[in-house]
Amino acid sequence: MASDPAPPLLSVTDLHKSYGRGSARFDALRGVTLDIHRGESIAILGKSGSGKSTLMHLLALMDAPTRGTVRLDGVDATTLRGRGLNRTRNKTFGFVFQQFFLTPTASVFDNVVLPLKIAGVGRAERKRRGLAALAELDMGDKARNKATALSGGQKQRAVIARALVNDPQVIFADEPTGNLDSATGAVVEDILFRLNREHGITLIVVTHDEELAARCDRRVQIRDGLIVAEERSAA
Repeated sequence: MASDPAPPLLSVTDLHKSYGRGSARFDALRGVTLDIHRGESIAILGKSGSGKSTLMHLLALMDAPTRGTVRLDGVDATTLRGRGLNRTRNKTFGFVFQQFFLTPTASVFDNVVLPLKIAGVGRAERKRRGLAALAELDMGDKARNKATALSGGQKQRAVIARALVNDPQVIFADEPTGNLDSATGAVVEDILFRLNREHGITLIVVTHDEELAARCDRRVQIRDGLIVAEERSAA
């Protein structure tokens, strides 16, 4: 007898998210259902205000839905609260943002190991894993540099190292090349897809960049809070 297939790593069902009340109410998501499987790369595409960033925040457990369910590895994640929620988010997800969100006066190393410090990982293990993540991104020689001294491409490499340091199952990349020139952006894209391919990390890219989205296994188009199209890669 064949075994049951593994559940999607992330799954949302009839997801709604509203802000405000009465005449000021805005429905950012209006009934989104989506499965994301372990190890795939998926692009969430849409114009500003389409709901794509709201969907990312709910998938990443950074916000709670108004209605609907978010499941992580088959478990209803909307029931998580407080420390349990923070712990799950910290150990499961890594984040790569357009704005970098590095502490400029802290060293690159200290920026990279921040998720480990939050998780209570000891100093020796933080050092081992932080230096390993920087080496993976060819940034080992920048460990003691101040973040403010880095170029845009180097800052984004440091951000990816920070996302990688906790050995996440998922990396969320929100317009990861938006602040970079095209050549540097292409290098950053290559790094993200290499981590997806070689480490089996599920990659969720939120973007309006069609060329970046075309590199993903699957593309999901959001408009006015609804999924209006899905397309899989031909390869």
